[in-house]
Formats: sequence, C-alpha cells, structure tokens
Amino acid sequence: MASKVIECPTCGRKNRIPASAEGFPHCGNCHQALPWVAEAGDDDFGDVAERANVLVLVDMWATWCGPCRQVSPALEQVARDLAGKIKLVKVDVDKAPKVSERFTIQAVPTLILMRDGEVVARRAGAAPAAALRSWIDEVLRGTA
Repeated sequence: MASKVIECPTCGRKNRIPASAEGFPHCGNCHQALPWVAEAGDDDFGDVAERANVLVLVDMWATWCGPCRQVSPALEQVARDLAGKIKLVKVDVDKAPKVSERFTIQAVPTLILMRDGEVVARRAGAAPAAALRSWIDEVLRGTA
C-alpha cells in the first residue's frame, strides 16, 4: 500500500498520507484534518476501504471512461470539503476485477458509500460536486 503526498489546504505543507491507518490524517504542521484520498485494488481493498473507521466513498472508475475523468475533480473537492469525515478510495475496475465483480459493477463511474465495511448507499454516473456533497451529507446525517 503506497502513501500519497497531500498538500494541506490550510497551511500548504506537504504531508505523506498512508492508504490505510487508524483515525484520519492530520497536517503535521497546523494539525488540521487532511483530505484522505487513496487507491485500492483486489489485494488491498479490505485494508484500505473496509477497515476504515470513517465513511468511505469508493469511486469505481476506468481510465477509458470520460465521465469518470469528469467526476474525479468533484470527488476530490468533496474529499477536501469533508476532510476528517470521509475517505475517498479510487478503484480502477480494469485493475481490480475481483472488487468489481464483488460489487456487481455494470457501469462506471459507480460510487459506493461504506461504513464499517458495509455498503450504505450507491449511485451510478457522474454528478457535480454539490449533488455529491448533498448525497454524502444525507448519509452522514443518517437520513439516506
């Protein structure tokens, strides 16, 4: 599991964020919550997504998919806006056929919200950041 370098939106310091960890990442400088964006595949999906102790937004996508590329910046914006509350896990369906099969992915992008390893909501297709944020907020409030 590789870590990613994320720039803190508050102070600009670069922080190394592991794909899997307890809690959620904080900036080493200003201690603000950081957006948690990770990639997962067949071998590490359980550790990266299912064992997270925050709400996980799984982005099932493909490199050849135009709508996937369009929705990616919106997903990353939502991850920044909800830092400390969600974890965005990106799964390339072509590189993770077992995960794709397990969730019966028939279209990309497909977005799945998971809590404690269980699917709590899912939707297919791209959407603007505001619509995604509203959908996730409903799940966070427990009204979805």
